[in-house]
Amino acid sequence: MTEAEAKAWLATSLGVSRETMESLDAFVVFLKRESASQNLIAASTIEDIWSRHIVDSAQLLTFVDQSGPETKWLDLGSGAGFPGLIIALLTDFEVTLVESRTRRIEYLQRAVEMLDIGGRVTVMGMPLERMKTAPFSVISARAFAPLPKLFELAARFSHNNTLWLLPKGRNAAIEWDDVKAAWDGAFSVKQSITDADAGILVGTLAGKRTGGGNAGAKGQKP
Repeated sequence: MTEAEAKAWLATSLGVSRETMESLDAFVVFLKRESASQNLIAASTIEDIWSRHIVDSAQLLTFVDQSGPETKWLDLGSGAGFPGLIIALLTDFEVTLVESRTRRIEYLQRAVEMLDIGGRVTVMGMPLERMKTAPFSVISARAFAPLPKLFELAARFSHNNTLWLLPKGRNAAIEWDDVKAAWDGAFSVKQSITDADAGILVGTLAGKRTGGGNAGAKGQKP
């Protein structure tokens, strides 16, 4: 997917408005400037931000029912803002970005202020283990942790109807197969539109099968 094709996909497939495209443009300029002083994204992807990062994040919305009640989105290991910041720009969702690295926290706070989305976006600058338990409608994690650790840390923020959206590259199916014995859930692997070899785990988590269970996966829908 070229950069032009990525922008066209946003307009045609997601109906992104001109005003939102301008905000995305502003974010790209901001990201490139910030990347000069810290390693936010791989240098090899700097010239392919729209396809490698923005559309790669935005495609997660194709799995979300946006006609339902208020959506609370939890993005783990937000880093450079993918997918969390992009989701916040493209929707009216309440988005929580979790990041523990000091410079990334400061970067995300500046990005939220620059984009004027502070009313809906919260930057939780701490390890996930220190975050107070609360239920979320959607949980995303682009490169946060292997699936066993991810579920151990994040299941307490999930209820039976929470939608998990987990870009996992080529190992998506393998990672899910490896945790089925320990975790009860319904996940399928969806192909990424930006990489034919990459998969996205999409589904719900019911709880832990063995080893003490997990009360966090049995909460109420927010």
